[in-house]
Amino acid sequence: MTDTLPPCPDCASTLTYEMDALFVCPECGHEWSGSASEDVVRDAVGNVLADGDTVTVIKDLKVKGSSQVVKVGTKVKGIRLVEGDHDIDCKVPGIGQMGLKSEFVKKVAD
Repeated sequence: MTDTLPPCPDCASTLTYEMDALFVCPECGHEWSGSASEDVVRDAVGNVLADGDTVTVIKDLKVKGSSQVVKVGTKVKGIRLVEGDHDIDCKVPGIGQMGLKSEFVKKVAD
């Protein structure tokens, strides 16, 4: 059955399997959509994020290099998706421009 499934784009493992609409690699844990060649950025609960979305922070986050904290429930409007570890570029109210990880936000219904 692994002959028909694509190998993992991160580690090239051929042991991939399907889970709902995603492909999953059991070796490195990478998940990706089979329909698109680019990686899809998802929030903490699995919603697909796009540029311009509004998200809410789901955990208190310390701002590196300062004593400030982004509090749980902070609403961030107009996000921009970028490549890298911190895959969201945004302007957090009261703090300013910063990068967030998508695993610490939840998409707000428009």
